[in-house]
Amino acid sequence: MNEVLISGAGVAGPALAYWLARNGFRPTVVERSAGARSSGNPVDVRGPALPVARAMGIMPRLREVATRATRMRILSGTGKPVATLRLPAGKGDEVEVPRTDLAGVLYEAAREHAEFLFDDTITALDQDEHGVDVTFEHAPPRRFDLLIGADGVHSTVRRLAFGPERKFVRPAGLFVATMPLGEPPEHPHDLLVSSTPGRLVSIHPSRGDALVAFVFRSSIVDFDHRNPVQHKQIVTDAYADLGWRVPELLARVADTTDLYFDAVSVVDLPSWSTGRVVLLGDAASCVSLLGDGSSFAIAGAHTLATALADGGGLARYETVHRARVRPKQRGINRSAAMLVPKTRLGLATRNLAARVWPGL
Repeated sequence: MNEVLISGAGVAGPALAYWLARNGFRPTVVERSAGARSSGNPVDVRGPALPVARAMGIMPRLREVATRATRMRILSGTGKPVATLRLPAGKGDEVEVPRTDLAGVLYEAAREHAEFLFDDTITALDQDEHGVDVTFEHAPPRRFDLLIGADGVHSTVRRLAFGPERKFVRPAGLFVATMPLGEPPEHPHDLLVSSTPGRLVSIHPSRGDALVAFVFRSSIVDFDHRNPVQHKQIVTDAYADLGWRVPELLARVADTTDLYFDAVSVVDLPSWSTGRVVLLGDAASCVSLLGDGSSFAIAGAHTLATALADGGGLARYETVHRARVRPKQRGINRSAAMLVPKTRLGLATRNLAARVWPGL
């Protein structure tokens, strides 16, 4: 089992390619985009990802591209200060980075050890007990010993090998939209968060060009995750009556060409593998609400590569990694209630907790 195809060059894919190559495999990574690409959302590298990042030697690069946020300032819907909290990232080796930069650092680490096929995607697969025949949109068909889907919540590999998305993806009732602000932050070390019941808008200082995020509750079930015009309208409708800087930010939504939009979802499958096809990262077990998804993707990539190399196989990978992600998946409703309370009472309770226990 030497020839391995990985679908997706975000976070999990390059991390897996690095470790597979270190363990004697020949990895190929196929990516739909023309280059290494991911959303600009800030994510944390912490917990089980830290020993993996240290072993890869990428911690110095991650610190170079780290965001500048050191505290969160919670504001009312009109911009009135409510509470100030210290952000957890930055303790010890923990680091917060834009997801785009994390993907880029992982690609830098893996590119000399793996073949990368950009601007291409898998269109069909046919597996037997010995391997998988893969058809690409552009490249000639090839056969691999193993196919790994590390291609996100809307995984093509999962759809082709396991079935339609609706069988495994459960919306959590929240939507997220992010975009660059287009200018430096007014407060270079502060994450500003303005909340009203069911809606949150934030300005994150990132690394110079601030990032705007909208996180809101909605019952929308029918949307096209590849339709930016529809996404802009959904965000505009959800925030049209709010104050603070929201009118200005909605005007930027209308003009931006770089809006990320998706539903917050939980991906849950009875098994992460079928035959010679296995899933990794968000494709297998999305837990991305509070930035943990990238750390779990890095840790899961190392666990999968190690299990394949030492004979533990896919069963060991799934047993070990499910134990990591299951508590986060079970707690997503609690996390959502903390981040975007549904009611005025819930919002007041959260804000009171933030004032009384600012280190929470």
